[in-house]
Amino acid sequence: MQTTTTRTGSGIVLCAAVGLGSVLLGMALPGLSPLLIAIMVGTLVRNVVRIPQALEPGIGFSAKHILRWGVVLFGLQISLKTVADLGAGALVLIVCAVAITFLGTQIIGRVLGVDSELTTLIAAGFSICGAAAVAGMQGTIKVAEEKVAAAIALVVLFGTLMIPTTVAITAAFGFSDSQSGIFIGATTHEVAQVVAAAGIAGGGGLLAVAATVKLARVALLAPVVAGVSLTRNRGADSDGKRPPILPMFVIAFIVIMIVATIDVLPGAVADGASYVQQFLLATAMFALGLGVHFKSLLKLGARPLLLGLFSTLLIIAVGLVAVFLGVGA
Repeated sequence: MQTTTTRTGSGIVLCAAVGLGSVLLGMALPGLSPLLIAIMVGTLVRNVVRIPQALEPGIGFSAKHILRWGVVLFGLQISLKTVADLGAGALVLIVCAVAITFLGTQIIGRVLGVDSELTTLIAAGFSICGAAAVAGMQGTIKVAEEKVAAAIALVVLFGTLMIPTTVAITAAFGFSDSQSGIFIGATTHEVAQVVAAAGIAGGGGLLAVAATVKLARVALLAPVVAGVSLTRNRGADSDGKRPPILPMFVIAFIVIMIVATIDVLPGAVADGASYVQQFLLATAMFALGLGVHFKSLLKLGARPLLLGLFSTLLIIAVGLVAVFLGVGA
């Protein structure tokens, strides 16, 4: 008879094996995102193969705890100096894109009658940084895993659709490389999707601008999570304790981001941490993909899908208005 530790370990090993394979495949084929590979494989496996119950504890651990460790190391990619170098116009755009999309999605969710917790997860994922933002918000509002999986599935769906959409928009309007980079970085959901879209649109300098703008959006994860915590968790839990304003892993994310800003780590260490971060996030993405049941998504109905669509259109509109007003010109 398997112990709880053995069952948890076997599920983690499965997720880690697929996560490592996704990273290696991404290294062999630079155009493919390891995170996208992992979550798509997980989704396919969940809906085609019956997953043994013994693996579920480890899968749950990977989807929650390993994801958080990956988010913490994600902070190493964000230098606040580089973000500041974008200039006042771009920084205002980034704050507006996050704020308008987050708040607008909340309002649209209420109008559509979507569950408030799922709406908050979708708002975070679509306005800030996809799965990492969903994880940050999950630690604050304490939602069920199936809602987290649903929000991640919507981020993957609409974020993937954003890759050809943003490329087509930048081409149709004849944006410069700077404008294209700012637009793609300010509107696309996941970092990996930003890199894919920017690479197709032109690469080089365009990709550098897009990635920096996107990472500036990621930097807003902590203040948004803190704001939601202050507004939603004003009362104490059933045990009499007040929830923390920020989950510990978000605090660790801030600390790591500061470490990246002051640039004290040797290059080799930073590069190694980047690979570890990709591995951890790919492991978690596979686990999250295993939580995406198409039947369960169908049970959610059309409203969450409509919310994802309207949220995506909203952030596209903010990006277009900003570029037309001269940001990145």
